[in-house]
Amino acid sequence: MKDILEQLEDRRDAARLGGGQKRIDAQHGRGKLTARERVDLLLDDGSFEEFDMFVTHRCTDFGMEQQKPAGDGVVTGWGTINGRLVYVFSQDFTVLGGSVSATHAKKICKIMDMAVQNGAPVIGINDSGGARIQEGVDSLAGYGDVFQRNITASGVVPQISVIMGPCAGGAVYSPAMTDFIFMVKDSSYMFVTGPDVVKTVTNEHVSAEELGGATTHTRKSSVADGAFENDVEALAEVRRLVDFLPSNNRERPPVRPFFDTPDRIEPSLDTLVPENPNTPYDMKELILKLADEGDFYEIQEDFAKNIITGFIRIEGRTVGVVANQPMVLAGVLDIDSARKAARFVRFCDCFEIPLLTLVDVPGFLPGTSQEYNGVIKHGAKLLFAYGEATVPMVTVITRKAYGGAYVVMSSKHLQSDFNYAWPSAEVAVMGAKGATEIIHRADLKDPEKLAQHAADYEDRFANPFVASERGFVDEVIMPRTTRKRIARAFASLRNKSVQTPWKKHDNIPL
Repeated sequence: MKDILEQLEDRRDAARLGGGQKRIDAQHGRGKLTARERVDLLLDDGSFEEFDMFVTHRCTDFGMEQQKPAGDGVVTGWGTINGRLVYVFSQDFTVLGGSVSATHAKKICKIMDMAVQNGAPVIGINDSGGARIQEGVDSLAGYGDVFQRNITASGVVPQISVIMGPCAGGAVYSPAMTDFIFMVKDSSYMFVTGPDVVKTVTNEHVSAEELGGATTHTRKSSVADGAFENDVEALAEVRRLVDFLPSNNRERPPVRPFFDTPDRIEPSLDTLVPENPNTPYDMKELILKLADEGDFYEIQEDFAKNIITGFIRIEGRTVGVVANQPMVLAGVLDIDSARKAARFVRFCDCFEIPLLTLVDVPGFLPGTSQEYNGVIKHGAKLLFAYGEATVPMVTVITRKAYGGAYVVMSSKHLQSDFNYAWPSAEVAVMGAKGATEIIHRADLKDPEKLAQHAADYEDRFANPFVASERGFVDEVIMPRTTRKRIARAFASLRNKSVQTPWKKHDNIPL
């Protein structure tokens, strides 16, 4: 018995060393943590339970039978984050470059199956050189099995990917199907084909960082939802995100203790919107003043900044926020902002997270670039996302709500439950100048008459009252009372239930 126990401990020590001390030192030298260090940082102290520590690959080609490291390049198991169950896999770059073999993939599939069965989030820490070439199609089959699990788990349990090293080729498609992707600046990258292949095929010279680094994917492609300075910060932020999310689609988001009063009055909001309708203001100020303790977790902060998405709490309960940002492009909707917001709205609807929409939108961005790149279909994604959502929805119009963009931004017509407007709200087809130039085309050459028509139009339509008369706005509220009103609205909607027609699934305009 003693021999067996000693053997067990020796095997465990060898498994924990991964690819050996030399490779661990090299990993640290690159400013990166090891797979096990990452798991320890992510989970509560002492909560991690590992699976399949001694699993090895079964490849006998190319001399692979001579090296069979325990664990096969991935650490898998379960633990807790602030006491709540999560499943984790962490690829180990020190073991055969973290490459994916058939058994490596099998380990990941095992914990993903368990996550779906037990209704708990899956967090994947990616740091891999890609498919293990020595295994050929077996490696690709392993990837395919993981992809199928990602699809099955989508909308059932939250899936979070943390890219902490290379993620290339087929490997990128698993994170792409998860709910959130986070990257680490200067040490992680994602691309379908690497710089060498790009050079060969297109003769473009590009570095790995330019092609698929954290800055590229958070600002240009929108593949990643956030980028952090180092491994430690990234894992701390993942812990913070998990606190906002429910464990699965049958549970409500967690309720946290809060130290803020639901009926808090904010007099400063009365002067947030400038007198001049063309002067910008920062919508984030409003979000922070509505949130419990001013805590706001922003998603995709660096992409499509004309719209803001993220999570706050109202009375300790998670609320998803979508808000136009007048500071950027006057808050217009365009292709990028519509895609960003639509995906966020659909995530919230999957997991029963109520939606708060803050509206100040002058319309859709005009131009050939937008039309040629399909703004019609991309704009329809946001329209579709709001229209199919069945979670509690509260909308506050702070200033402009013009044209089709008014309808798209969680209007009454898309089944929003509570629609409030500030006294500064303008719900109309378009701005006074554009409208009068169309209606009074005959007076275009008479500036005085045109100015008078514009003033008349503003008096008639540049206010929230026409929409209120039609019942499209439930009430015009004082800005200072906004937190109190939305808190009461969400409280009244906690038992909301909507019956929709049976369908296999919808056909969102992708």
